[in-house]
Amino acid sequence: MEKLLLVLADTGLELVPREIWHHPAVRNTASARGKKPGEMLLDISLHYAAVKELKDWRKRGRPDILHTCLLSALSTLLNRRGLLEIVVHTYRGLVIRVDPAVRIPRNYNRFVGLMEQLLKEGRVPPEAEKPLLWVTHEKLGDVFEAWDPDFVALMHERGEMVRARELAAELVKHRKPIVIVGCFQSGDFSEEVLKLGGRPFSYADEVLDAWYVVAKTLLALEDKLGIA
Repeated sequence: MEKLLLVLADTGLELVPREIWHHPAVRNTASARGKKPGEMLLDISLHYAAVKELKDWRKRGRPDILHTCLLSALSTLLNRRGLLEIVVHTYRGLVIRVDPAVRIPRNYNRFVGLMEQLLKEGRVPPEAEKPLLWVTHEKLGDVFEAWDPDFVALMHERGEMVRARELAAELVKHRKPIVIVGCFQSGDFSEEVLKLGGRPFSYADEVLDAWYVVAKTLLALEDKLGIA
């Protein structure tokens, strides 16, 4: 295996959409933070009553899931050894590139501020020649085409049952594999993700947390590669 691409797909990461800017739950948070509604992250824990008015609301407003997944993935030895690349794909179809050297804030409130800056400015740091996080003009299909994978695993609750070590053994047989993990609370992958044709796998006959799937997959791969 040359390198693994981890795609955190359909992530519940977005700024508050215009159609709920005037909802009291949104206005109250904006006033307390001294921000305009459209400059804040949509967060279902803060904007529950407003989020329920949105299409696919159960999939949206969960930046905390992405936060935990990024912390898990970026701290692995697989990443530190240059064997991992991470791409974030959002509910709205944005593609965010992640520099392997980025240090994601462990404090959630600081993470929220960072993501708000990223979605507003398009890159973090905004003036950096080489940003650590940046929004691209790519579609997810463009990412796959450029990566040219020889194996794609889609982690799905209704996928083929497999042990993490068995999937790791399959991944290392390929030069540039991709693993897709859904970073949303409830529901299914978008058509944009499903049409890419990943082979579905599951570690259990029940829904698992995204960060658990990320950690289990990457640690099993480290063990298979003998990284220590």
